[in-house]
Amino acid sequence: MNFLAHIYLSQNSDLLMIGNFIGDFVKGKKYLNYEEEIQKGILIHRKIDYYTDTHPVVKESINRLRPRFGRYSGIIVDVFYDHFLAANWDNYHMDDLETFSQNVYEVFTTHQEILPLKVQNFLPYMVSQNWLLNYAQFWGIQKSLQGIDRRTLEPTQLELALHDLEKDYQAFLSDFQQFFPDIQEYVNGLVLPGK
Repeated sequence: MNFLAHIYLSQNSDLLMIGNFIGDFVKGKKYLNYEEEIQKGILIHRKIDYYTDTHPVVKESINRLRPRFGRYSGIIVDVFYDHFLAANWDNYHMDDLETFSQNVYEVFTTHQEILPLKVQNFLPYMVSQNWLLNYAQFWGIQKSLQGIDRRTLEPTQLELALHDLEKDYQAFLSDFQQFFPDIQEYVNGLVLPGK
């Protein structure tokens, strides 16, 4: 799961959402430097990643890409799944995606000083370019993959995966539609009171 799904799965809790959003940027036990609800969000992020990476349907999506993209296939699938969530947003949330995105950006901007430095550095671009809304568009997915490609140690041309998405769109969409109710149920079990 990429940014949009992690944020969506945070159950409208601002601090949980912050933790879930920054999870990839807080390594090891550094999560203990944050207040309790953010710590919980970081740990939920890690559990979401593990659950996603080991889910048999997600593995099918990854295997469809593995011959061309090797170890980066899982990252690409995360972006594809954010696309399907964004493109079908009305099925998952009562607020439209533009409103939801603006509310999220406001929360992150308000709490910017507690975000890891890397997140503080890219947050202005995320907001001004409206990454969350743009996941719904193919060009938004392409920009996201190009951004990831710039951060890899070797040239990967991840944006070429867009051709795979176009070619096998229904297969990837079907995988997402099978997987997403499972991850929603899993996360509900993590964040409901008493868990």
